[in-house]
Amino acid sequence: MTVALQRGMTLEEFLAWDEGQEDRWEFDGFQPVAMVRGTVAHARLCRNLAVALTARLRGTPCEAFGEGLKIAVAGSIRYPDAFVACGPNANQAIEAMNPVVVFEVLSPGTASTDIVVKNREYQATPSIRRYVILMQDRIAATVSERRGIEWVVTFLTDPAAVLEMPEIGIGISLAEFYEGVIEFAPSLPGDGR
Repeated sequence: MTVALQRGMTLEEFLAWDEGQEDRWEFDGFQPVAMVRGTVAHARLCRNLAVALTARLRGTPCEAFGEGLKIAVAGSIRYPDAFVACGPNANQAIEAMNPVVVFEVLSPGTASTDIVVKNREYQATPSIRRYVILMQDRIAATVSERRGIEWVVTFLTDPAAVLEMPEIGIGISLAEFYEGVIEFAPSLPGDGR
């Protein structure tokens, strides 16, 4: 859902307007966009992301955040499903600084925005080194990674595949993200999966 406007909002106008709202709204660079409600699968993936990231980042300068905190990217305001920020973020801040790895869980209503629009926004944000889109209905990750001036896309579909994130010094298997979401037979050594 979007808010009907006669003219677009500036980022500053949106931030002032947003302070008085009870619901969460993203800003697409022109107008507010209501956040859609999630499914149980979406909530489980977000929980698994938060647990896996938080456990591995403890004691590092990087920190995992969930969908309740916003980031500013390329003139837009987004609430990623999960992200990792490195560097100081004050307790009272309502926007995290220095996002490095961003995760979105793909939903039917937001797929085109997540795949196309947010991908461009995240690519245009220098601090973001990796953008990971997770499917809800199957084990699959689309990973966009900054390599020099290139934005390289790879796909992971094997539950045993490890999402390596050298920019934050960790790796996590897809199976861990999808635990309790999708049933799968774990790969056995030498079975070719």
